[in-house]
Amino acid sequence: MEPAVLTGEHYMTGDEACAEGALAAGCRFFGGYPITPATEIAETMAARLPKVGGTFIQMEDEIAAMAAVVGASCGGVKSMTATSGPGFSLMMENLGLGICLETPCVVVNVQRAGPSTGLPTMAAQGDMMQARWGSHGHYEIIALSPSSAQEAFYQTILAFNLAEKYRTPVLIMTDEVVGHMSERVVIPEAKAIKIVERTRPRGRKDRYNPFEPGEFGVPPMASAGEGYNVHMTGLTHDERGYPDMSVECQEQMVNRLVGKIRNNLDDIIRTESHRLEDAEVVVVSYGVSTRTAYAAVEEARELGIKAGMLKLVTVWPFPERQIRELAGRVKGFVTVEINLGQIHLEVSRCAAGLAPALLVGHCGGTLISPEAVIEAVRRIV
Repeated sequence: MEPAVLTGEHYMTGDEACAEGALAAGCRFFGGYPITPATEIAETMAARLPKVGGTFIQMEDEIAAMAAVVGASCGGVKSMTATSGPGFSLMMENLGLGICLETPCVVVNVQRAGPSTGLPTMAAQGDMMQARWGSHGHYEIIALSPSSAQEAFYQTILAFNLAEKYRTPVLIMTDEVVGHMSERVVIPEAKAIKIVERTRPRGRKDRYNPFEPGEFGVPPMASAGEGYNVHMTGLTHDERGYPDMSVECQEQMVNRLVGKIRNNLDDIIRTESHRLEDAEVVVVSYGVSTRTAYAAVEEARELGIKAGMLKLVTVWPFPERQIRELAGRVKGFVTVEINLGQIHLEVSRCAAGLAPALLVGHCGGTLISPEAVIEAVRRIV
């Protein structure tokens, strides 16, 4: 058996770093289906998982892949899958199942330009609203967005930790550029990596209620086959996991699923600030587009323009409170993203009546230039 954590300095792609982060977090099951530009995650996991005591399965399609990941997690194994736009669409029904069953797992979407087959080998960030609302019904989702291979490593660990803590699927919304770009990645010793495990049940096994809320509104989770009385269904269910087709049960179940995220926003939401202390214009971005945003802010400062950047590490839940606080003291916002304004809609909504917001975006296939961002910044100041 080889070590799960390959410590030291490496030169690897974002896809490979994502796989290494999963292994370091304790992932021991991967169910997937190859698709550009996410295939390298599956290839790395296929090569590495058997050597660390894990299991890799190539499923017949992405529908089955997501089902396998949910099932493996119910069996007590940290699990993940990786895909791109078309496969992400196929996973939506079973993503909703994972949310309803409160099943911790990680889903990586290495975004490419769409719609449909689109540009398979070219980057975009056009699946961000699908990440939030792609499955049916009302629910909350956690979605992270790394901007480098190093961040892909650490954010994958964070994704598993959040999934285990809140018993929910967590999304990593990366893109083709981050996925395929090779960069220096430093992997620390295993003992330096913080790992979160799901809360386990205690007490008599015949009295276990799989959906009875515990700390943070999250029920302890037993593994199938351990002897606990476990019943799980995608139907509206009571705390024992049994279907209850009443309006009252629906109200109670959905509000708890939503509440365990909404009531813990301070623990879940992560952003990074750059030169915001005296900023008059805030550039909001995430993922690979933060590289453009950072360069634009630095160039704007050289031109005497007080620009700053708010980097969304957690895109969902959206940092509404922080945007509103900034809107009360700045002249405006510029959202930078490779789509036609998906997260910009959220920035505009939160800043409405307080500060204007402009979009710098396009349909995908290439990165955004810093010059385009600076032009928008000038329009505000």
